[in-house]
Amino acid sequence: MNLSNLHVTRTSRAAKAAAVIGALFLIVLIAAPWWAGRADMRLMGELFLYLALASLWNLMAGYAGLVSVGQQAYVGFGGYMLFALTIFGGIHPLGAVALAGVLGALVAVPVALLIFRLRGAYFAIGTWVIAEVFRLSFAQVSALGGGSGSSLPVGIVKSLAASRSGREHLSYWLALGSTVIVIAAVYLLLRSRNGLALTAIRDNELAAGSLGIDIWRTKFVVYVVTAALTTMIGALIFLQKLRISPDAAFSVNDWTAFVIFIVVIGGIGTIEGPIIGTLIFFVLRETLADLGTIYLIVLGVVAIVIMLKAPNGIWGLIRGRFDIELFPLSFRVKTTHPSKKG
Repeated sequence: MNLSNLHVTRTSRAAKAAAVIGALFLIVLIAAPWWAGRADMRLMGELFLYLALASLWNLMAGYAGLVSVGQQAYVGFGGYMLFALTIFGGIHPLGAVALAGVLGALVAVPVALLIFRLRGAYFAIGTWVIAEVFRLSFAQVSALGGGSGSSLPVGIVKSLAASRSGREHLSYWLALGSTVIVIAAVYLLLRSRNGLALTAIRDNELAAGSLGIDIWRTKFVVYVVTAALTTMIGALIFLQKLRISPDAAFSVNDWTAFVIFIVVIGGIGTIEGPIIGTLIFFVLRETLADLGTIYLIVLGVVAIVIMLKAPNGIWGLIRGRFDIELFPLSFRVKTTHPSKKG
């Protein structure tokens, strides 16, 4: 075999086609205020925010091996920081969202230093305990409504836009934009040298350490960055809801259990997995939500069946069968056929 005819690449025809289709679809989504109804935009906005949360949890658990069941801590923290910064600090809601992300990163540093002493199931339990500490702490803040919560003042809500439709359009675009930014950030990170380190840690942590990768530092950076972005997403969630309470802000079901379900059924350790998982989750939710507890039972059955039949998730099953990547991360060796001489 002539080695000069071989070259290493990350792209593929499927990835190029997916990029073109994705760009066109994004344009359609940006124009949604001109073709979608109010309820449709609210539903899509919620879907985008769940996709962002799932992508961030997948980065942390699927690549860094940090299986957290306490990410609701940062969702709720982001929501409460939005309320505190706008009500008491007089900061514009959009500025408060950005500043909440910075505060989330600062809070994540001492939290990481504490819980990184734990391993495996103890780490997961530790993250949940931290989230409960956050919930109980904010429930004692009477200025923000204590245990019953509070609503955003009308003046702050109207500072986003003069009309109700303007506020709804802005809220939708913020949700869409945040999701695009999160997915792009995850993709670019995984394409970088740090991404190679994360992939190595995912595949074999012991081998990655023996190759000189600073595992603790890599995981620490991923945890802090994920916390910052999750805090911003949390602020956007409660900017949509306009009301917050400790139980809603730090709900383990809404902000962690459903997110884990999305990632597991879609495919953990892939960018495409959370996208597929989010779509399936919302189809099931909109179809079965009126059935009460049966809805939760169906979600559990779906998760068990997929874990048994497709341990790598739906996208893992598709990728294994057709060998395609819509977000090209893997290196591939291809043969270049020499041109014929005349």
